[in-house]
Amino acid sequence: MSEQSLRHVAIIMDGNNRWAKQRGMPGVSGHKVGVERIRDVMSACQELNIQVLTVFAFSSENWRRPPVEVEALMSLFLLYLKNEAKALKKKNVALRVIGNRERFSPAIQKAIADAEKLTAGGLTTLVIAADYGGRWDIANAAKILAEKIAVGELTADAINEDLLGQHISMRDLPPLDLLIRTGGEIRISNFLLWQAAYAELYFSEKLWPDFDGEELKKATESFYQRQRRFGMTGDQIEAGEHA
Repeated sequence: MSEQSLRHVAIIMDGNNRWAKQRGMPGVSGHKVGVERIRDVMSACQELNIQVLTVFAFSSENWRRPPVEVEALMSLFLLYLKNEAKALKKKNVALRVIGNRERFSPAIQKAIADAEKLTAGGLTTLVIAADYGGRWDIANAAKILAEKIAVGELTADAINEDLLGQHISMRDLPPLDLLIRTGGEIRISNFLLWQAAYAELYFSEKLWPDFDGEELKKATESFYQRQRRFGMTGDQIEAGEHA
């Protein structure tokens, strides 16, 4: 069984469109219900003393979706940022957005900055990954290091995993412990590639609008039944050695 506490959970919120289609509704309706599930799961995280919840809201690849759907998702994102910040602050939740913000409208960029400022200092953290991709994250870190080399602040020989990791998103937050994907698909879709290196994976058949706090508790129960080895043997872990 895992001897480590569960501090950071990430979720690929898959199945919104399928949920809506099953009910003869437009896809955006599934996304609207999906927003409600974020609230449920965030509350469950606080109940379970999970410090960080990271959700995959919009990937770098999602810009390829039909323009009407992208526009609807952007409107929903803006509405969420404006409406949810005060509620998160009351619940002592700090909001953070990771990803490439440059392609968002000025209104969304401002709403992100305002929400982050308003909720700063919360005991629990909700991270929204928007226009995010794991490959982008690693490439962005490499770009920063390359720029430091170019101006003479750094030598190539100094670059190692630790240094690169210091420039990856969420570097100041607890390491990712559990990565959940809803919707029945078994892949991680370019999400948190660096951070998920030693995370436990959990795949749920539930479509995201049907995934609530109770489903999160099932995932955490599965986590605590596992032995996390970090490259060591089970015998070493049983003997009390640590990675």
